[in-house]
Amino acid sequence: MVVRLPVPGVSFLRERTIRLHAGPADPGEPVSMGMGRPSQTDDGWWMTHAWLFDADGIIDTSRIAPRAGPPPAPPLLIMGPVFAGALSGLIAQDGGRQLVRLKLHPASDAARPWERPLIVQIAISWDPLTTATMRPNALAAEALEALARAVEAAGRSR
Repeated sequence: MVVRLPVPGVSFLRERTIRLHAGPADPGEPVSMGMGRPSQTDDGWWMTHAWLFDADGIIDTSRIAPRAGPPPAPPLLIMGPVFAGALSGLIAQDGGRQLVRLKLHPASDAARPWERPLIVQIAISWDPLTTATMRPNALAAEALEALARAVEAAGRSR
């Protein structure tokens, strides 16, 4: 039996419920999403942690994989581009690259990258116009929504 991590604490934003693997004939499994209070580094990066959980604690990343099984690519290879795309236009760029970084909680076995707690460290350098026109809660909500899209994309069959 795998020991599940407890939820890190109270979410900065209202917890959001998403349904994994939902489709026309399937309501999907409900899980909740939470986010820690964002902070800002000295060099201007916005940072936070987000997590997905159910009644037993933090879910395993393999729960968001397609029902046919996890793809050979690591989870962030699938989730990262969707996350960045969902925030396109809001994130600062340097040399044509969006300034966003995602990091998952470490896997206990590197050969099984989908078997790890679904806790994501998020670092974003927001576009200056974005930070001038959006409140901090709105920025956090955009990041959590982008993560929801990335999680849903990870569960689609390839």
